[in-house]
Amino acid sequence: MIQAILWDNDGLLLDSEAVFFELTRSVFSEFGYDLTEEFWGIEYLGKARRTREIAREFGMTSDHVDRLIAMRDGRFFEALQSPLPLRPKVRQTLDCLSGTLKMAVVTGSPREKVELMHKRSGLDGYFDLVITHDDVERTKPHPEPYTTALDRLGLEPEQTFAVEDSERGLESAHAAGIACIVVPNPLTRIQQFEKAHAVEPDVSAVLRHLSIT
Repeated sequence: MIQAILWDNDGLLLDSEAVFFELTRSVFSEFGYDLTEEFWGIEYLGKARRTREIAREFGMTSDHVDRLIAMRDGRFFEALQSPLPLRPKVRQTLDCLSGTLKMAVVTGSPREKVELMHKRSGLDGYFDLVITHDDVERTKPHPEPYTTALDRLGLEPEQTFAVEDSERGLESAHAAGIACIVVPNPLTRIQQFEKAHAVEPDVSAVLRHLSIT
């Protein structure tokens, strides 16, 4: 019996991935480089390649890379001071599940940013546990974020569902032995999700998989 839902955060609950990408693309453009949604969706969001690596591949010098990342990160932190939009049907789904089973967030973002996002966007109070980049040594696609969540919740993989938006997150959940429902967003829909328990158009489909109406 499913006792907990383990949610990814960025691009699944909040539209933060879209904001982050647009800021990154804007800064790349200022340095004279064209960063496409398709490239970002596959290389950064799918294969877990970092901005620094991508920028160097484009031919940027180390000095330019440092400046680019500092500019982008500063603008993103400014964006987090205002509420970020939720992805479709997120609040309705969380409201429906609240109090019926445990819920956790399992994300590769730093705790400071996650707490700020949730506070500004009204997601505080929904989750029994939040696992962030600060809680693990190896982030997604490694299974450690999910195995850490299982350990802290005291649950077995078969007692949980993971919900992800990317191939990288799916790989992490699958490696931890957790069935994963994938809800792609416009940046990740180009990826491949063969290992998914299901691929759905929005997060409300979780209710159907739990037989909750």
